[in-house]
Amino acid sequence: MNQSDLILNVYKVLGLGGASFFAGVALTPFLTHLLYKYKMWRKEVRTHAPDGAPVPIFQKLHGERETNVPRMGGILIWGTTLLIALLFWVLSVLVPDPLFFKLNFLSRGQTWVPLSIMLGGALVGFLDDWFVVHQQGAYQGGGITFTRRIILVIAIALLGAYWFYFKLDPLYHTLAIPEVGSLTLGVWFIPFFVLVMLAVFSSGVVDGIDGLAGGVFASIFAAYAGIAFFQNQIDIAAFCAVIAGSILAFLWFNIPPARFYMSETGIMALTTTLTVIAFLTRAVAVLPIIAFPLVLESLSVIIQLSSKRFLKRKIFLVAPIHHHFEAIGWPPEKVTMRFWIISAVFAILGMIVQLMTRV
Repeated sequence: MNQSDLILNVYKVLGLGGASFFAGVALTPFLTHLLYKYKMWRKEVRTHAPDGAPVPIFQKLHGERETNVPRMGGILIWGTTLLIALLFWVLSVLVPDPLFFKLNFLSRGQTWVPLSIMLGGALVGFLDDWFVVHQQGAYQGGGITFTRRIILVIAIALLGAYWFYFKLDPLYHTLAIPEVGSLTLGVWFIPFFVLVMLAVFSSGVVDGIDGLAGGVFASIFAAYAGIAFFQNQIDIAAFCAVIAGSILAFLWFNIPPARFYMSETGIMALTTTLTVIAFLTRAVAVLPIIAFPLVLESLSVIIQLSSKRFLKRKIFLVAPIHHHFEAIGWPPEKVTMRFWIISAVFAILGMIVQLMTRV
């Protein structure tokens, strides 16, 4: 890559990320108008966790705002990403200018599938949010049951695994481990892909305090934008930058007091997309580092549920762990900002580990 190409690629990635942020900010008044007009929030406070246990501490911490702050704020994230992708694709087709051709980041080899997976995850999450708002569904408070959501996530993962295994170079079927080398997975790649997507999906519990999920996911996608850029996967880098920009636009209105919540339509879009991006950049091994706060959140829930079942006692006052910190007296803003710091530090660390091993 010569210097002029490098400069153009920097402009492309950063410029599209900036365009996504400003587009998201501009679209927010329209989205919030609709969410408040149609009262897209829970009508009753949650009384039970997915495992059926009562949640008195959670009700004390967040019960009041659950019933007057809209869900579905995640529409802003995937909606802005889709808008920017389609806008610059249309401009590249209709306007015969090298600039618009360069700015188009929709490509079959790099971004078609992650964008499709994002929309699939967003749709499943949107349906869950819709049922919650309208109190339809099989569990208390409405929504798609946890088991059915798992099945739908597995279906999305299988579609992604099929594309990777049958449509891409066998190089993508291997697991690149820093300082070790590549581990050939063969047909085991398919269940491995599904397990990774399920693991990332489980981290969606991070969406529990104003501003928390937005700050964490912004750092994660920014790190993968950097990894993709230095691996010369410019369209993926631009795609991640656009997602990060749209998350920052969402975060602008989600910091305390939040105007809306990300909820399942945003969380499922981001977690499913993150899985695909990690495999496309062959940076799955560093995903637990880059997404360390997500790992921490998932583990806290697993530990809590296991301890309650086998030891008949709780390890944390309440899980996931960010609510535990609230329960012991930390203000929500302190929890959020400390998670942001941890997320930024580990995102940079994971990016460094990935790039050093590919030099």
